[in-house]
Amino acid sequence: MVDTPTADNPREPDITHVNPAKERTWFGHPRQLARLFSTEAWERFGYYGMRALLMLYLTKHFIFDDRSAAGLYGGYTALVYLTPLVGGYLADQYLGSKRSVKFGAIMMAIGYFTLCFGGQTAQPYAQIDGQRYDVQISNYSDGPSSNADEARTITVDGQALAIRGNDDGSVALVAADGSVARTVAKESFASGGERSPFYVAILLLALSTISIGNGFFKPNISTMVGELYEKGDRRRDSGFTIFYMGINCGSIGGQLVCPIFADLFGWWAGFLVVGLGMLISWTLIQFDGGRLAGYGEPPACTGSDRALLIYILAVLAVPVFYFLFVNLMNTPDPEPGSGIVGYIATLPLMGKLLFGSFLIGVPAILIWSWAKGSKIEFQMMVVAMVLITFNVVFWTLFEQAGSSLTLFADRNTDLSVFGLFTLSAPQTQNFNPLSIVIFAPIMTLLWGWLARRNLEPSIPVKFAIALMGVGAGFLFLVWGTTFAGPDFKVGLWWLAGLYLIHSLAELCISPVGLSMITKLSIARIVGLMMGVWFLSISVAQYVAGVVAQVASVETVGGQVTNLAVSLDTYTAVFVKIGWVAVGIGVVLLLASPLLKKWMHGVE
Repeated sequence: MVDTPTADNPREPDITHVNPAKERTWFGHPRQLARLFSTEAWERFGYYGMRALLMLYLTKHFIFDDRSAAGLYGGYTALVYLTPLVGGYLADQYLGSKRSVKFGAIMMAIGYFTLCFGGQTAQPYAQIDGQRYDVQISNYSDGPSSNADEARTITVDGQALAIRGNDDGSVALVAADGSVARTVAKESFASGGERSPFYVAILLLALSTISIGNGFFKPNISTMVGELYEKGDRRRDSGFTIFYMGINCGSIGGQLVCPIFADLFGWWAGFLVVGLGMLISWTLIQFDGGRLAGYGEPPACTGSDRALLIYILAVLAVPVFYFLFVNLMNTPDPEPGSGIVGYIATLPLMGKLLFGSFLIGVPAILIWSWAKGSKIEFQMMVVAMVLITFNVVFWTLFEQAGSSLTLFADRNTDLSVFGLFTLSAPQTQNFNPLSIVIFAPIMTLLWGWLARRNLEPSIPVKFAIALMGVGAGFLFLVWGTTFAGPDFKVGLWWLAGLYLIHSLAELCISPVGLSMITKLSIARIVGLMMGVWFLSISVAQYVAGVVAQVASVETVGGQVTNLAVSLDTYTAVFVKIGWVAVGIGVVLLLASPLLKKWMHGVE
């Protein structure tokens, strides 16, 4: 029997004051989450699409050697994770999250579109006994995919000679009939690229603009998601999980689509798609139809609006970032035998700022905690700082994905998928977000199942598992190199296995990191500790570039001269960092009982 509402029926609630539109939900969550999900997905489409192309763009289009390209890549990604500290503060104090996201999106779109103007491919050259020879490239395709038919030759005395590296580091100049016309000693051969300073400047200005825009966008879109939920709303965690899926969906799309356009039409087309993705992201937040009214608004203040001044200062900061990149590229290598002091002295300005901030900031905060906090608070802060330090190690190795692992995929991996089609090297980075999308729900269920049985690992143990996992991923790929064919290439599925293991390791450390900071930090400095957490990731990005430099391989015109030497070089580096990571993970595992004790019940 249907209960008919009447004036005498008190059981029927009065809902005349409720706005039905406000009650609409999206998968049980505030409907605004759909708009923010899409905004973030398109921004990540652009970021990861560009990141997938960047290392190959530097080595194949601008003909930077591996060492220079890895250093530039590491510096860029370090700034991407450092600028959100400033962007988040400016949003909190002056702009509000929504205006910050809009401005950041515009800056990033400008930077991505600027990358479209890369000019002609740099002219590769070889220098033999002090004499320069231009390198001719036949069957060259201006895109990220390797072309097996490409050939690089120099003309000596009217004869076209191919360049082939030897195992001892010397170079053989090979005639058309396969005979070796000349062997050049290692110290007598050098290669490089003659590139336009104008187009290099455009590249660095683009990277500077993107870095600044990212600082305004990245922290504040997440802040807006948090504002959708009232304090104590149990949907918050699952809402952020849905939002996190947007990140991975955008990543998958960008790393799949952008390399295709770069292959079909040239690098400019890949970056054009990246810029269009960012433009869509801006459109979604700018023209929200009032759906986001009341969210991410500027803080209440009695003074004048400082938004315009902040925008102007952000634009004026582009030349400062440009200077940091120029300094990074022009810093000389330390003298052999100069040791750690020599290394620190020759660090570029960006490296000095990052390492200086981290090495001074961490002890300073601990000293303050000891002086101002209780014994329990100090011990909890020690645990937080220890885990932050280990976090640097994890992301240093995990972030080889965009640098050394991408070059390994391009040079020493058979990219055929069951003989049906072939991936390009940048597209192999998709194994990570695909693994996250598949296994994140499974890992969540696993932790829940273990928690109900009081078996869930503590936070330090999860960090230790992550470190051992990232090392195991490299060792798995090293095992795969023992099955390399006569072409010195490893099967694609060994690389996919590495990414799967790394993704499982990521799920042990990434979701719990920020939560750990909020739980262990002294309440008065939680914001500062969040900054230290992001600083640790920024330092890791920079160090990741240094590790990738160690894996540098000799190239001519962007192509490896000896795939056997290339495979041996990558294998040597991967086995070393693999075992180092496993060892560091074991040390953290052994220390975890003490760290858990000093966490004083924090789970």
